[in-house]
Amino acid sequence: MIKLTDAMHDADFVLIDGVVFETGYLRVPDEYTVADDVVLEATSGEDEIALTREDVDGAEALEDGGYRLKSGALLRLISGETVH
Repeated sequence: MIKLTDAMHDADFVLIDGVVFETGYLRVPDEYTVADDVVLEATSGEDEIALTREDVDGAEALEDGGYRLKSGALLRLISGETVH
C-alpha cells in the first residue's frame, strides 16, 4: 500500500468523506515541515478545507486506495487526466 505522503504528488482533487474538493495548494511533507504547517488546501464551491502535517501524519492506508486520517475522515487523492 502507498503512504499518503507518496500519493499526494500531483493530486488535482481530494475526496473527503464523499465531497470532492479541488486542490489549490499541495506540499508533500518533508523533513522541513512541522506539525502545524499546512500541506493541503482545497475548495468545493464556497467550502474550503486545510490539512496540516499533523492531520495527515499517521494516515492509515486502506485496501481500496483511500486513507483514514486520525480524525476518522476518509480521504482519497485524485489526479486529473489530460485528453489529447
